[in-house]
Amino acid sequence: MNQDYIKRLLKEERLKIRSRDFQKIKSLLSASQSNAEVVLSIELHEKSATVIFREIYESIRQLGDAKWGIQGYEPLDHDISLEILKNIPIKNKIELNFLDRFRKIRNDANYRGFKVTELQVKEIISFWNKGGLETIELIKKNLGNIFNRGG
Repeated sequence: MNQDYIKRLLKEERLKIRSRDFQKIKSLLSASQSNAEVVLSIELHEKSATVIFREIYESIRQLGDAKWGIQGYEPLDHDISLEILKNIPIKNKIELNFLDRFRKIRNDANYRGFKVTELQVKEIISFWNKGGLETIELIKKNLGNIFNRGG
């Protein structure tokens, strides 16, 4: 992340400086994966679609929070949580273009009462299976590198 951008986010109070809490970061990664596993076991149908979508979205957002935590920051809104994920070097980077769309779908469901469709759930599940799990591994690798450097 560009330092000028980070300074702007701090000034706008969309990001807070925090000490790097590696236990919290590990906990976020674990919760992200565990929650996704649970909701993926729920049968997808019209009534379950919104719940499944929101929980997978939350798992993705937690990955962004973990990535910010490694850098010593805490995001104060979902846009910022997802923004950092756009820089994750996953194999299929085009998948990261869906993050804003997922946020909008989630906001429509949460704040406007829109129902999430089964197709939209399939899209976020596909993203999770392709990019979410890979992101967890990349963040864990990043954590390991920090420990190996003693930082």
